[in-house]
Amino acid sequence: MTEANSRPHDGFHVFDTTLRDGAQREGINLTVADKLAIARHLDEFGVGFIEGGWPGANPRDTEFFARAQAELELKNAQLVAFGATRRAGGKAAEDPQLAALVASGAPVVTLVAKSHDRHVELALRTTLEENLEMVRDSVEFLRSRGRRVFIDCEHFFDGYRANPEYALAVVRAAHGAGADVVVLCDTNGGMLPAGVREIVATVLAETGARLGVHAQDDTGCAVANTLAAVDAGATHVQCTANGYGERVGNANLFPVTAALELKYDRRVLPAGSLAEMTRISHAIAEVVNLTPSTHQPYVGFSAFAHKAGLHASAIKVDPDLYQHIDPELVGNTMRMLVSDMAGRASIELKGKELGYDLSSDRDLAGRVVARVKAQENLGYTYEAADASFELLLRDEVNGGERLRFFELESWRTISEQGPEGRAGNEATVKLWARGERKVATGEGNGPVDALDKALRAALESIFPPLAKLELVDYKVRILEGQHGTGSKTRVLIESTDGTGTWSTVGVADNVIAASWVALEDAYTYGLLRADQQP
Repeated sequence: MTEANSRPHDGFHVFDTTLRDGAQREGINLTVADKLAIARHLDEFGVGFIEGGWPGANPRDTEFFARAQAELELKNAQLVAFGATRRAGGKAAEDPQLAALVASGAPVVTLVAKSHDRHVELALRTTLEENLEMVRDSVEFLRSRGRRVFIDCEHFFDGYRANPEYALAVVRAAHGAGADVVVLCDTNGGMLPAGVREIVATVLAETGARLGVHAQDDTGCAVANTLAAVDAGATHVQCTANGYGERVGNANLFPVTAALELKYDRRVLPAGSLAEMTRISHAIAEVVNLTPSTHQPYVGFSAFAHKAGLHASAIKVDPDLYQHIDPELVGNTMRMLVSDMAGRASIELKGKELGYDLSSDRDLAGRVVARVKAQENLGYTYEAADASFELLLRDEVNGGERLRFFELESWRTISEQGPEGRAGNEATVKLWARGERKVATGEGNGPVDALDKALRAALESIFPPLAKLELVDYKVRILEGQHGTGSKTRVLIESTDGTGTWSTVGVADNVIAASWVALEDAYTYGLLRADQQP
C-alpha cells in the first residue's frame, strides 16, 4: 500500500466508510476483490480517508488489509482500520483486537467508543469511569505505536441529551489522550439539523476538540445533518458512496462533497475530481451490484432531466433558470424528456440534443409536439425511449414519410407445451428488404425471443451489421384503465450494438404485437447507427 502523495489539506477531512459501514446495507455482500476495486474508485475521487473494515473481527477484513498493503497504490487517501476500545478490566497493550489494528498496517485507526451512559452500563456492563479509562488507554496505546487515532462516539447525540456531562467527559478523555478527531455519531439516525447544529457548537465550545460527524439517514436528514455539523464547526465528515449503509443508509458522500465544493466553496477534493463524481458513483454501484438510483442528487440520470414545457421554455433562454448548477461540474448532463407535457421549446431542445435544428421551423416543431401528444394518448411514452422518439422526429423532418429498411408481409408466433412440461416457442416472419422476399423462422425462450431470432435470420444476410445487435432488456406494462387479458400493453426494449445502447417503445392490444412495434424500431435505429441504406 503506497502512502498518499498529494492528499488535500488536512484542515478538512472527507472520510469514507463505504467498505465498513456502507457494506452493512441489506443486499450488499462485498468480496475482498470488490473492496479493493471500490477503494481504488474512492481514491481516484479524492477522499482523504478510506475506512477498510475491522481487521481481526472477520477473515475477509483481515485479508483485505493484508492484500491492501501489497496491491493498493493510494494517491489521495489514507487507509483506515476500524475497531473498538479495549475490553473492560483489561490493558490496551494486551488486547488482541488492538494488536490486530496495529498489525493491519493502516496508518490511521478509528475506534468506536461508548458515549451514552446507558450503553456503557447495559451493553459494556462496566462503570462510567472504567469506560473513560478504556478510551484513554486505547488511544494512548495506538498513539505509542505511531498510529493516528480518530474516536467514533457511538450514540453521542442521544447520550448527550440523556447525560450531557458524561458525553462531554468522553470527548475530553479522547481528546486529552491524543485522538486527532472526535466524531459525534447519530447512530440511530433520529436527529434533525437544528439539534445537530446546536449540540456540535456546544461540544466544540466546551471541549476544544476537533470534531467530526457521522450521520445515519433514518429521518432522511443525514446529508442535512452533516452540513449542519459543518456549519457548527465540524471539520471531519464521515460518508458512504451513494448513501449505502445499515437500515436506510448513511450520509451520501456525493451530495455532501458537492455541497462543500459548490455551495460552501471549500476545496475538499483534488482539482478536477468533482467532474468525475457521476462516473465514480455509477462505477461503485456496478461493483456492489445495485442499480444506480436515477433520482439521486447530482449524479442521478434524472438529476438534470426536464419534462414540463414551462421549464423547457425557460431553459431554452438560460439553463440556469431551472438548474441549481451546471451538470458538467459533477460529470452529469442535462436531458430533455419528451412527453405529453412537452411544448415546442421541449421539442426544440430535445431535437438539438439529437442533432436536429428545429428552431427555424415552427410548423415542424408544432407537428412533432402534436404527434407526441397523440401517441402518448394511445399509451406510448418517449421519456425512456429516445430511439423511438428520434425515429418519429426523422419521419416529420422527412415530410411524414416513415424510414423503412424492410416491409413486413406478416409475422406469427406459436407457443406449445411438450412432454414433461417443456415449452416451445416458434416465430415466422415474412418481409421484403432491398427487393428480396425473405421468410425466416426462429425458436426462442419465449414468443418475443423467437420473433427477434426470426427477424434477425431474415435480415442478417442483407444487413450484416445486425449480427452485433443484441436485446439487453425487456419490460412490459399493462396500461391503466384497461381490463384483464384484453388490456392495452406497452413494451420497452433496450438494445445494444456493443458500442452504445438505445431504447424503443411499442403499444398494442397484446404483448406480442406491442413487442413487434418496439422490435421494428430497435432494428431500424440499429441500422441507422450502422450507416446502412434501405
